[in-house]
Amino acid sequence: MANKAVVDFAAIKQGLANNPEPIQVLNSKSEVVNKEVFESFTDEQLVEFMEKMVWERALHEQTMNFSRQGRMGFYAPTAGEEASEMGTVLAMDKKDYLLPAYRDVPQLIQHGATVSEAFLWSRGHVQGNKFKARSLMPQIIIGAAYVESAGVGMGLKLNGEDAIAFTYTGDGGTSQGDSYEGMNFAGAFQSPVLFIVQNNGYAISTPRVKQTAAPTLAQKGVAAGIPSVQVDGMDILACYAVAKAAREYILAGNGPVLIETLTYRYGAHSSAGDDPKRYRTEKDEKPWFDVDPLIRMRKLLTDKGLWSEEKEEKLIEEYKASFKEAIKEADQVAPEKVTDMLKRTFEVPTPDIQEQIKEFEAKESK
Repeated sequence: MANKAVVDFAAIKQGLANNPEPIQVLNSKSEVVNKEVFESFTDEQLVEFMEKMVWERALHEQTMNFSRQGRMGFYAPTAGEEASEMGTVLAMDKKDYLLPAYRDVPQLIQHGATVSEAFLWSRGHVQGNKFKARSLMPQIIIGAAYVESAGVGMGLKLNGEDAIAFTYTGDGGTSQGDSYEGMNFAGAFQSPVLFIVQNNGYAISTPRVKQTAAPTLAQKGVAAGIPSVQVDGMDILACYAVAKAAREYILAGNGPVLIETLTYRYGAHSSAGDDPKRYRTEKDEKPWFDVDPLIRMRKLLTDKGLWSEEKEEKLIEEYKASFKEAIKEADQVAPEKVTDMLKRTFEVPTPDIQEQIKEFEAKESK
């Protein structure tokens, strides 16, 4: 008589893929698929969503031009992610605490920093970290913002504040230990944190399918006891609605939430020089260009008589003109000296640093 298996591991593994379809409000054909949620938006809100996405696309294009001119430092392209980024940040309150990663500069600006400050941050200038937004500076270490957000969320909870911490990482960030540690801490202590995973398909050149065997990235939050959901990251209405619902759930004292937005970055990982043509083809890219978030909303609004090509072109001109003024403002800020950095490293400089300050002061005075 054959022994009956104690557990059917194959069935368990197969069950991991039984996840709901990503949440949508407006599908890739600009058709409303969730009428109840759609009707909760006013015409003014719909237009604002489009304006913000046009703003971010224009910011990306103009910043790339500045980068090619040698006027920027590090820059991470965001074209393609406008719905994911603008949809989620617009659902937050200014009193909420943002923990951004390096691709989240547009959200930082929307949360209260100026464009000029963002450009200075890109250049590595200390003035780029002195924004008034309730936020830390963009985190360069992959996944580290998740750890920071767990701590900030705990602080908000202990202070009794009516606010949440919200943070972002990419698909590659979920492969870092910091991401799970941050989620686990927040889950264990029920910290008011919204974790957002922008699944843009690649961790630099590594495709998502080679990063993890998990059928979704959202379910990685489940192990930390966090309710998690996938959203169509090219649908700004869905991103906003889900982020807003998550914020309300978190504020009610229910602990953290994780949202995975399915989106795509059209360009390179960064302005540092990786070539996306070496790791993806036009065939890979075309399906994503076909569901572009701006095209989706443009058709909806045009059909409703709320948008026009002329309006969009005028906005783009205005936005790019403002970005050119912002970089002129950044150019007016005096470059930092090595001694500036050394003097603020410690409140009281150590003997070694005191010697370095004297050494560089002598060099800088020449």
